[in-house]
Amino acid sequence: MESIVDLFIGNIIHCDQPFTVTVIQKGFVAVQRNKIIAVGHSSELQNRFTSENVRKTLLSDSQILIPGLIDTHIHACQYPNIGVGMNKPLLQWLKDHTYPLEKKFKDAQFSKRCYDAVVKKTLSYGTTTAAYFGSIYTDSTLILADSAIRLGQRALVGKVNLTKNGPADYIETSEESLRETRRFINEMSKKNSELVKPIITPRFAVSVTKEDLKALGEMAKEFNLPIQAHMNETIDGIKQLESRPGDVHKNFTHTHEILTEKSLFAHCVHMTKEEIQKLADSGSAIAHCPDSNFNLLSGICDVRAFIEAGVKVGLGTDVSAGCSLSIMNAMRYAITASTALSFSKKGYKPLNYFDAFYLATLGGAKALSMDDKIGNFEVGKEFDALIVDLDVQNGPVDIFGEHTALELFQKFIFTGDDRNVTAVYVAGNKVK
Repeated sequence: MESIVDLFIGNIIHCDQPFTVTVIQKGFVAVQRNKIIAVGHSSELQNRFTSENVRKTLLSDSQILIPGLIDTHIHACQYPNIGVGMNKPLLQWLKDHTYPLEKKFKDAQFSKRCYDAVVKKTLSYGTTTAAYFGSIYTDSTLILADSAIRLGQRALVGKVNLTKNGPADYIETSEESLRETRRFINEMSKKNSELVKPIITPRFAVSVTKEDLKALGEMAKEFNLPIQAHMNETIDGIKQLESRPGDVHKNFTHTHEILTEKSLFAHCVHMTKEEIQKLADSGSAIAHCPDSNFNLLSGICDVRAFIEAGVKVGLGTDVSAGCSLSIMNAMRYAITASTALSFSKKGYKPLNYFDAFYLATLGGAKALSMDDKIGNFEVGKEFDALIVDLDVQNGPVDIFGEHTALELFQKFIFTGDDRNVTAVYVAGNKVK
């Protein structure tokens, strides 16, 4: 028996090219076996899909279909602290709030409660893919992976490496860290998940030794895994690195084992032109986290400089330094941060809402080296998508009269929240 074809008919919006938003009014997306098999205008549907195995979803005039949103940087184990400690600088925030919380994740029950909540909440906001930092505890981070698998989210999950400059009761030896990272990778392999994969996760350059970085880079190469870390988030952090020249590299741009085409670095607020170029030359990406950068007084990342240099860029919530699990919120902060830069830089072109949407979808997919599978509605990709409705009861915005699809899209980016996300699909499966 021929498998069912799911037809989504209505207003379709996605980025078929970088920084270009395409609107297909009265369009359709056809999905079979979880993959997109056709995209076009509904006028093309006549006599094209006539089988009894066709299942139609008709969007109303207030609804749009968009690709799933992608969070390229989020600390799942920090969610209980969301909204706490804002406006403290990073190093003080870590000491007072973050490390004490992360130590609690030795507890498996606490881990499951938190991780289930994180995955459910991010899915409710339309995050179909997330790059998660766990904690230093292997078994707890495996619970995070289990939550994502059970609830149907696509995810990269990382067991954090922290062998230097951490609290005395929240740190590993180099031997422990490498051994447990390998165990984490092997346990993840046993789960045999198509959607949830491991990612190598050295926390900061100052948190691991040069020898650790070399070994982790070799492990990433051995298992063909991506790498995620923080880079140049704050001036204080850079000074901390520079005070230990014999102990660690200045930052990851000086570590070729870590600088790969599958590496992703969060923040990158304070970068030289040479460092930006090294990221571009290596094919590495950045996770832009503007919400967090404001909250912890880190600074404003000049995303335009990375884009013009050819660096891949995605958006991250960076919870709990970021105060929302919503990538919609990250889009708004990205626009605000870029606009703020334009006030002091003559001729500077700030990001607009088209740019922010690209970073949240196809740009994020490229940053995670997943753009062959997700990010837009290209034929052959897996169907990660949201149905967005701007006219929901008790929603964040009221609709008066008719709006074009592009106007609904703009309203969603600037005013939308989880109430507007009425359906979420990951690899063709409805998870909300």
